[in-house]
Amino acid sequence: MKEQKRGRRIAMTDEELAEFLATERTCRVATIGPDGPHATPLWFGWDGEYLWLYSIVRSQRWTDVVRDPRIGVVVDSGVEYVELRGVEITGTAEVVGDAPRTGEPDERLTAIERIFADKYMGGAPEMFHDGRHGWLRVKPAKIASWDFRKLASL
Repeated sequence: MKEQKRGRRIAMTDEELAEFLATERTCRVATIGPDGPHATPLWFGWDGEYLWLYSIVRSQRWTDVVRDPRIGVVVDSGVEYVELRGVEITGTAEVVGDAPRTGEPDERLTAIERIFADKYMGGAPEMFHDGRHGWLRVKPAKIASWDFRKLASL
């Protein structure tokens, strides 16, 4: 994975990045469609290595990724300039598991479905499957982060 070169003084540490991605709820996903870029908000999970997207399989986003796996994702927060924090991930996405996801046991999805259920379903004992969504696993090629709150200490 490429190392972040610009903005290293305000970059998040690995621990800060993991905490940020564990608590923020919405990302913005950019895919490449037949007519150019396509950007949409989506819920996500982070397992420390991959970013996971739980996407409707009959969406433009899903179609785009199947056609061209290159993807960009931004997770950000803050209102005032000195509060801005965020993470940009660029990489490739791949379908993992059945699509749409039916809930049949799949060892590759056990950990992320636990993370997702805890984050978005109030700690439900199991992941809810509606037969419309599937998992996209994003392998980061580059992760860039920023935390403008660090500017106060520079």
